[in-house]
Amino acid sequence: MKVNVLLGKPTSTDITTEDMLEQWALLDTIPGVEYEIKKVQGFPEAEEFNALIDKDCDAVLGCWITKKLVNEYFFETHPNCKYIAGGAHGYEQLDWEMTRRYGVTITNTAYGDSTIAEFAFALLMDICHKVSLHNDYIKKTDWLQPDPPKYMYSLTKQLELCGMTLGIFGLGKIGYHAALIGRGYGMKIISYSRHKKEGPEYDFIEQVSFDELLARSDVLTLHAPLNPSTEKIIDKNAFSKMKDNVILINTARGRLVDEAALIEALKSGKVYAAGLDTMVEEPPTKPNELLTLDNTTITGHIAWLPKTSRLRQASLAVENYRKYLEGHPVSVINGIS
Repeated sequence: MKVNVLLGKPTSTDITTEDMLEQWALLDTIPGVEYEIKKVQGFPEAEEFNALIDKDCDAVLGCWITKKLVNEYFFETHPNCKYIAGGAHGYEQLDWEMTRRYGVTITNTAYGDSTIAEFAFALLMDICHKVSLHNDYIKKTDWLQPDPPKYMYSLTKQLELCGMTLGIFGLGKIGYHAALIGRGYGMKIISYSRHKKEGPEYDFIEQVSFDELLARSDVLTLHAPLNPSTEKIIDKNAFSKMKDNVILINTARGRLVDEAALIEALKSGKVYAAGLDTMVEEPPTKPNELLTLDNTTITGHIAWLPKTSRLRQASLAVENYRKYLEGHPVSVINGIS
C-alpha cells in the first residue's frame, strides 16, 4: 500500500517538523505500507494537490476536506486512491455520492476534542474576568506613590458562570467536552445537534430544539461542522431569538456566523461579547469592524495547536488508517463502511 502524507510547516512555537515526522513514522508499524511525506506550504489549490499526490498512491493522509480540493477529477486521475483522511475535525460538504461511486472512504481526524473545548472556555473566561487586563493594571501601577489607585478594584464587569445556561450547538466530540467543562463550572447544559445523542453519558445534557437553544442560552458556543445547512445559521433572525446580553463563542468555523448580523448585535448590546477563534476571512484582508469593537476577543484559529494535540493528530490518523486496512474503518464521513 502506497501512502502520501501531507505535512505543513508547524505553526506553534513548541513543535518542530521533526516531531511530526516522528509521529508519522508510526506508519512503519503497519505491514505492507510504504509512505512518502509531501511537504506543503499553506493550503494547496486543487491543481497543485492533484499534481502533488502520486498517481499510483492508495491513500492520502492529512488532506483538507474541501469541495474544491477533493473533486471528481482527482479520483479520475488517481484511480488507486481509495482512502482519504482529513487532518482535522472539520470538513466541508462534498458530493458524497460521487465519492462513494469511486469507492473511496473518507474520514476525519478527531484529535482536538478536549483542547478545542478548553480554548472555547479560555475565550469565555477572558470575557468574564479580563485577567490579562487586570494583571497589567497591577503590574504597571506605581503602588509606592503617595496616593495610589484603588487596589481591590475591578476595571470591568465580572461574570460568574455558575448557574448560567450553557448552550452547545453541535454535540460531537468537541461539543461533548465543552459540556463536561461547563458542568464543572456549575452551569446548566443544553444542546442542539442534528441527531439526538443516545447513551447514559449524555444524561446531564438537556437536548433541545434549535430555537429553544437560542432562547435559553446565557452562553452559546458553536461546535458544529460547516455545510450548506449551517452556513450563516447564526444570523439576524437567530440573534433576535436570543436573550439580551448573551455571550457567543465560536471555535468552529467562521462562516457559521453572519458577521454583519453579529456586528449589529454586539453594537446594540443584544450580544454582551463574542469570543472568536475563527472568522469568515482568515486572515482578514479588508477592514472588519469585529476587529475594532471593545466587546470582541479574537484569536487566530489556534485552538487546535497545543503540541500534545498536534502529535495526537498524526498518531490518530495512523491508527484510523490501520483500522480501515483491518476492515473496520472509523470516523467515516462519507457513508462508506
